[in-house]
Formats: sequence, structure tokens, C-alpha cells
Amino acid sequence: MNLNSVVTATWLFENLDNPNLVILDASPRENKSNLVPEFTNIQIKGARYFDLEMVFLDKENPIPNMIPSERIFEASCRKLGINNNSLIVVYDNLGIYTSPRVWWLFKVMGHAEIAVLDGGLAAWKMEYYPTEPFDKKASYLGNFTAKYQSGLVVAANTLLENIDSKRMLVLDARSQERFDGLIPEPRENMASGHIPNSVNLPFEKVLDKGKMKPVKELREIFENFDIENRSLAFTCGSGISACIILLASDLVSENKKVLYDGSWAEWGQLEKFPVEK
Repeated sequence: MNLNSVVTATWLFENLDNPNLVILDASPRENKSNLVPEFTNIQIKGARYFDLEMVFLDKENPIPNMIPSERIFEASCRKLGINNNSLIVVYDNLGIYTSPRVWWLFKVMGHAEIAVLDGGLAAWKMEYYPTEPFDKKASYLGNFTAKYQSGLVVAANTLLENIDSKRMLVLDARSQERFDGLIPEPRENMASGHIPNSVNLPFEKVLDKGKMKPVKELREIFENFDIENRSLAFTCGSGISACIILLASDLVSENKKVLYDGSWAEWGQLEKFPVEK
């Protein structure tokens, strides 16, 4: 089965009996966008908790939310009962917020059969599909093998060179106010502004009430930028919301896409990289 990048609640419900299906709950404990979940302490029936904040990150890196090593990602996925033939659907309780980050992580680790649940937990609840009390203690055993795809990631030094070469179009998912440097960054001791020659696409612009906008509207959004024959690099505050607009672009564009995982948490360190306002 070739999964679409985004699936509906109805599609997921109709495929619950697939023996290879794994449902991951990536709901965050908190978020820098001040979003408030409609539902807490419940999960889709049979879901397994994918802990982005404590497990699936590089704990030794001072920059938040960085990609974990192949070894850690692989071992942690096996503990969730994920196999090489698993069909994974990931969701969160904020509509679409952290789930695209998980989608992208699996792509980076060489697993293609993963999709984001459009509208997340709220969309599932709206259809009265089965839920259960939240449980992150369930244990499984899988055989997942990680194969890191370095071509899906871009480093700060490459973006530094790109300021002059402009080979890549850099899209920033932060708010317009943060992009323009009009308000302080939520993290301390960070410069305000954006990567020179980057463009702003706040992640909310590709969403409508927690769901992805229709493909026609997404295509129009990206056509407003000069993306023809250019690679696309995505950035945000710490590599989470950038994955939302990366996922949106994946639905409408065949351009090569990379994530700047360090994002502003790395670039915005005082006097480290050039900043534009």
C-alpha cells in the first residue's frame, strides 16, 4: 500500500483492521504557539504514544528538538512495536501541529509508509470513532530498521552560502511578527528577525480549522513564491512547525525539499549568523 501523506479520519477508521497499521499519538505537552487542545487525556483506540519531547530527539544537543541518532530512533521505534512493514498514521490533539514532524522524521529515517491524520484527534472525535483513556505505558516489540537520509536535511553552513547563491528558497513558518523581528523570540537570548533572503509562510496559512487546506488552495499559496526549478528549505523556531508547511508543499510540489533542523533556535543565537529584519 502506498500511503498518501495525509489521510482522513474515515480512511483510518476503515483501515483499523489492517494488521500492519500502527497509530501514533504525537500530542505535545506544551507548544510555543500557545495552542490549546480541545481534547486531553484520551487517545484514538489502540494508539501508541510517540514522545517527541523526551524520547525522539537528540538529548545531548543544546539546540531543542534536533534529530536523534539512527540508533536511538531505531531502538525507540522497536519499543513501540513498529516494524519495517508498518503502515503508520500519526496524529496530535492540536489538529495538525506536531504530527508532521513525526511524518518527516520517519521519512528521514528511510520509512516511506507514513501519513498524517488530517484534523488530528478532533477530526476523529467529530466522527464519533472509538477513543480510550490516554496510555503511554503499553509495550510492544518491533523490528524497525532506520536508514538515515541525509539529503532531506540542510545544515546552517549551507544556508549561509545560499544567502548569496539563492539556489534554494528558504521558507520560514514562524509568524509574520517574529519573521519581521517586531516581537521578541519566545526563547531567551535570541536575535529577532529572519535568515537573509528567506520568505515568510506562517504555518497557519496552510491550515483551516486544524486541517490541511484543499490542494487547489495550497497550490495557489506556493505559486505565490518563486519555487520553479528551486529546492525548498524549511525553517521555523525549532524544527516543528516548519514540517507543517513542508508537508503542505509535499501535497502540491515535486521540488526537492529539505528541513533546516536547527531552525531559529540555532540561527538566532546572538551574533552567530547574519540576521535580516
